[in-house]
Amino acid sequence: MPPLFRPQVQKLATLTGHRDCVYALAGSPSEPTFYSAGADGLVVGWNIDNPQQDGELIARVENAVYTLRYLPERDLLLIGHNFQGVQAIALTGKKLVHATALPPFAIFDLAYSSTRQRLYVALGDGTLAVLRIDDFRVEHLVRITDKSLRCLALHEERGELAIGSSDALVRVLDADSLTVKHVLTGSTNSVFTAAYSPDGRYLLTAGRDAHLRVWEVATEYREQQAIVAHLFAINHLAFSADGLLLATCSMDKSVKVWDAETFRLLRVVDKARHAGHGTSVNRLFWSGRQNRLVSCSDDRSLAVWQLTSAN
Repeated sequence: MPPLFRPQVQKLATLTGHRDCVYALAGSPSEPTFYSAGADGLVVGWNIDNPQQDGELIARVENAVYTLRYLPERDLLLIGHNFQGVQAIALTGKKLVHATALPPFAIFDLAYSSTRQRLYVALGDGTLAVLRIDDFRVEHLVRITDKSLRCLALHEERGELAIGSSDALVRVLDADSLTVKHVLTGSTNSVFTAAYSPDGRYLLTAGRDAHLRVWEVATEYREQQAIVAHLFAINHLAFSADGLLLATCSMDKSVKVWDAETFRLLRVVDKARHAGHGTSVNRLFWSGRQNRLVSCSDDRSLAVWQLTSAN
């Protein structure tokens, strides 16, 4: 079937203030504030409704931050503080309320299960940490592989946790017992990003081999298709809040927008076409407010993009 629409893309703002590469974005699709962090250890809040507004410093940490997770129901921003562990900031008052030490490695991703009240943490030594969300106590430390765990995706209804790693494998675990249910072997290099489609039918993965892979959940994760999506490594993928669109970003300096049903390419957002980023694009956050997409980059900036329907 044809794409529902081919969106127009307009750059609304360039957000500056970070002093080094920006790696992490987090927020709620329904709320105006979103958050960024990166190599400078600064955690900053921004307003998606008023992107010209200056950012607000939320926290300053010692080491680089590769991942953030926002829990709106708890008013908490979780920081994956490399080599230090997980820190929880109460956004009201910007106070540190929990700090959990973990093995001293990079933290590449955080996944939160509201059903299980657990936080899953992907570590650079191949360990998966599981924390109780009520007190942030470590419940499990499980060595998955001797390579870095790079990304996590949670399917709440099926109780499955997908883990992409630098050994080119994607492992699907039972989210409770942490036993491996499936091992997906299609990738040829590190898997940097994974997400379940909003309807839960597909798991999408991508990484250093520049392919976007679509796995069909109901058929024990059979690979449905592999798309040569970018020139270089794909760093992140994210679905729009309404589930109609998918965005990917890459070391090739571009953001690409895809139809989330057919996986057809709809738009390429780059420096030549839209005054995009000049270096690697590292992460995306898609707000449901006015359908705005945020990207962040090694160029120390964030960009806010407005997507509008154009049949």
